[in-house]
Amino acid sequence: MARGKIQIKRIENTTNRQVTYSKRRNGLFKKANELTVLCDAKVSIIMFSSTGKLHEYISPSISTKQFFDQYQMTVGIDLWNSHYEHMQENLRKLKDVNRNLRQEIRQRMGDCLNDLGIEELKLLEEEMDKASKVIRERKIAKILYYILFRYANEFLITMGGQYKMITNQIDQHRKKFNNEKEVHNRLLRDLDARAEDPRYGLVDNGEYESVIGFSNLGPRMFALSLQPSHPNAHSGGTAASDLTTYPLLF
Repeated sequence: MARGKIQIKRIENTTNRQVTYSKRRNGLFKKANELTVLCDAKVSIIMFSSTGKLHEYISPSISTKQFFDQYQMTVGIDLWNSHYEHMQENLRKLKDVNRNLRQEIRQRMGDCLNDLGIEELKLLEEEMDKASKVIRERKIAKILYYILFRYANEFLITMGGQYKMITNQIDQHRKKFNNEKEVHNRLLRDLDARAEDPRYGLVDNGEYESVIGFSNLGPRMFALSLQPSHPNAHSGGTAASDLTTYPLLF
């Protein structure tokens, strides 16, 4: 059974269109290769898919440049002539711009002024005044920035020294506070130990009252007496009372 004739028209389905392109491209390249081998022909095929992807085939016996050079010589046309003329036109424009810029630079330096009229000289003077104003403003801004940066740096250095001094003072006060706190805790522990030890007590030998409060030494100030555990340790046989004063801070 013979196959039906395929109608040649654009394939609407994207997937089918890509598959058909790939199959027929490979078949075309295969036929070109067979033509090159069988007939010793020079074949070049350049293809772009609908997505813009390039596919090409060139006979192994020739390069793409050689192929197009031979084509130009055979047909008698220059494929690059229009492109070369476009490049030449761009080059002429760039040369004109460069020449005008050089002339403006020389005029701003005071040269090539003989060909200028009064209006052109006046316009050039105004442009020079504007440029001088911009330069002065920029210079003043640079100077102010330098001054601010310098004073800010000196201020940071000064504040850094003061910060270090304050930090040292804080550390010293913290150490002093910790030492006083340790003394206070040690005194509290000693008082608790003496209260529990029967060998120690308050002064009760008649010379002092049991507890004496000194008003001129601050609040919560008491005088305690430590009774020696060895009464014969004092010389002369006279028992002397040892009075120890401890400030109790609450």
